[in-house]
Amino acid sequence: MINPIYRRRLWVHRFGISLSFLAMIVGVGFLAWILVMLLIKGFGAVNLAMFTETTPGPDSTGGGLMNAIVGSLLMVGVGTLISTPIGILAGIYLAEYGEVSKFAQITRFVTDIMLSAPSIVIGLFVYTIYVANIHHFSGWAGSFAISLIAIPVIVRTTDNMLNLVPTSLREAAFALGAPRWKVATLVRLRAVKAGVITGVLLAIARISGETAPLLFTAFGNQFFSVNMNGAMANLPLVINQFAMSANDNWITLGWGAALLITFSVLALNILSRLLSTQKVPG
Repeated sequence: MINPIYRRRLWVHRFGISLSFLAMIVGVGFLAWILVMLLIKGFGAVNLAMFTETTPGPDSTGGGLMNAIVGSLLMVGVGTLISTPIGILAGIYLAEYGEVSKFAQITRFVTDIMLSAPSIVIGLFVYTIYVANIHHFSGWAGSFAISLIAIPVIVRTTDNMLNLVPTSLREAAFALGAPRWKVATLVRLRAVKAGVITGVLLAIARISGETAPLLFTAFGNQFFSVNMNGAMANLPLVINQFAMSANDNWITLGWGAALLITFSVLALNILSRLLSTQKVPG
């Protein structure tokens, strides 16, 4: 005869697993729905003109997204160049001194707050300290804003990955006479470089679709421009502008921009997932 307590636990376990499976089905279902709608609505806008022509005027036909694509690549690229060294170095500092330094503990606390901070607040912050002082919007301001979003992601990922390195590996390096900075950079960081790269890719995926900070910093530009010191077009703002338009051509291009940025972010997440499967040496 089955123990009544065991039977109750078994039914509770089955109920919990069923709810978890149902939640997974609902989440995957909505994700599939979004991707299918993007393919149906946006695939018609994907052509050579989308990559070679600039955004059209309100009453125009045709056109493309070249200015927005180039603007997004420039701002995300500059934002990544700013945030990557800062994030990795800060992550190394937290991993090395996080338990003994009061400043490191405060830094970790502030980083956690920035991870959950609304992106529009960061955009307003950059607008206040930079855009309002130079009296014009710019691609540089957009890059600064999204770099502030990327930095905490890279910091926490680097910190967490470095803490996975076995203590025996560090002790072996110290026993050979290696100074602490060499142990941190040439032993610990090298051991988890795949995980750190994963953090950088996740940060890029995060900032690629940010719209709110760019509303207050880059502002947007209908024309092609690589001048980072002026207003610059980007895909998230194009999606935001075209989605609210009554112009069918703009709406179609907006769906194409949404398709492009969604699958770019999806590809970055898949790549980061593949890199994260690399094991930390023991």
